[in-house]
Amino acid sequence: MSAPAPSPLAIVDAEPLPRQDEVLTEAALAFVAELHRRFTPRRDELLARRAERRAEIARTSHLDFLPETAQIREGDWKVAPAPAALNDRRVEITGPTDRKMTINALNSGAKVWLADFEDASAPTWENVVLGQLNLIDAYERQIDFTDPKSGKSYALKPAAELATVVMRPRGWHLEERHLRFDGRPVPGALVDFGLYFFHNAKRLISLGKGPYFYLPKTESHLEARLWNDIFVFAQDYVGIPQGTVRATVLIETITAAYEMEEILYELRDHAAGLNAGRWDYLFSIVKNFRDGGEKFVLPDRNAVTMTAPFMRAYTELLVRTCHKRGAHAIGGMAAFIPSRKDAEVNKVAFEKVKADKDREAGDGFDGSWVAHPDLVPIAMASFDAVLGDKPNQKDRLREDVAVAPGDLIAIDSLDAKPTYDGLRNAVQVGIRYIEAWLRGLGAVGIFNLMEDAATAEISRSQIWQWINAGVVFENGKLATADLAREVAAEELAAIRAEIGEEAFAAGKWQQAHDLLLQVSLDSDYADFLTLPAYEQLVG
Repeated sequence: MSAPAPSPLAIVDAEPLPRQDEVLTEAALAFVAELHRRFTPRRDELLARRAERRAEIARTSHLDFLPETAQIREGDWKVAPAPAALNDRRVEITGPTDRKMTINALNSGAKVWLADFEDASAPTWENVVLGQLNLIDAYERQIDFTDPKSGKSYALKPAAELATVVMRPRGWHLEERHLRFDGRPVPGALVDFGLYFFHNAKRLISLGKGPYFYLPKTESHLEARLWNDIFVFAQDYVGIPQGTVRATVLIETITAAYEMEEILYELRDHAAGLNAGRWDYLFSIVKNFRDGGEKFVLPDRNAVTMTAPFMRAYTELLVRTCHKRGAHAIGGMAAFIPSRKDAEVNKVAFEKVKADKDREAGDGFDGSWVAHPDLVPIAMASFDAVLGDKPNQKDRLREDVAVAPGDLIAIDSLDAKPTYDGLRNAVQVGIRYIEAWLRGLGAVGIFNLMEDAATAEISRSQIWQWINAGVVFENGKLATADLAREVAAEELAAIRAEIGEEAFAAGKWQQAHDLLLQVSLDSDYADFLTLPAYEQLVG
């Protein structure tokens, strides 16, 4: 057999990594290059379409189900049946693909691990490439890890007990600056998907599983159609049967909430389900309706629980839509990180997690997310109580649910207002998260919660929205740029006092403070915080 032709992709501005040649093979890079050549032009068109749609929403402050796709919503069709490895998804754990997390997540007792190259992973070249290597090593059972601090060793349990992997590539908006085709960067989504699929599709089939994906930040059924075309091409390219790929779409944008059936329809031969993602969904509401006036102003993020009327409309519509079409409905994240020191904090938090998971299971969800292995048994018990021996509850059609277009954006149905403490919390969490992200960490424990990029997005969006809406807090202070600067300066000083001068100087605290204020105060609202942040990311 002749050697593959050299890939037209160039690796630029990247320090060599250990074993990178096992991931960045000529054949794998040639596949990524072909994905880029065929599909990036449509991706560019769809990003332009996002901007057009956002301008239309700014003009009308209105969204509705699409008249041109009514026949799809009224049609009698189902998505492909779930493969055995994805039929029972009652608990899913999420996290980045570093070596320790890979082992812990696979061993966690969860049915599924969302192996994350997106919001829980800062896209340094090391994270992008070595994350792929860790997954290959895990499938080959050649992975172990010894913590350099504690000396504790980690290894995989027997294969039968390991979680099924569903991999999440980056969203369509992000580029991978270290891989270029004719001088332009390749979309991060195609890099993440392409490397993973090329190396692991056949390997996973031999293990009785398959290449399964979570698709993030989707804004329309046309974006789902693009992914479907990518799957069709990719399966032919490596020579596996059509329909082997399965994709679960995160409904984490307000526009996608109006196109759930159409998204499933576009992916129907490859669809596995939909997921309800809270923080990005709220961020999307602010982003799209930021000119809509007082009735679209969100209160503190922690006051917007899943029981808020407009959030109930969203989750109940999602369950009904999925079950009507034979797809899994996957619930939201329990982000609590158990404290090793404070049993009382744990007790209160575990009760909240249980109530949340009981509600989801009772509403008809087939599974739900947790961020920490200690939460797996709590979520499992909630779903076991409803499911028993059944793998899911897709037979619960929820025909009692009726959601009108206005219900999904009835933000003013929530009886809560922005508070000064909410502003302070947004600044605190925003600075702490961005600082860690700039150092290459995407999943960060802050105040006993596992935070990811969606957290920073809702934090800076709320600051932006409250200032631009002229919110007056309960203490009489007006939300202004000067007030945000004042709070940010106080928080930066508090962090410096808390961690000491040496640790402060070694971190990226001032940079994080400046970036949070930039994206919170600029009159030109940045579509994604991670776009300017990526320019400052080292590695």
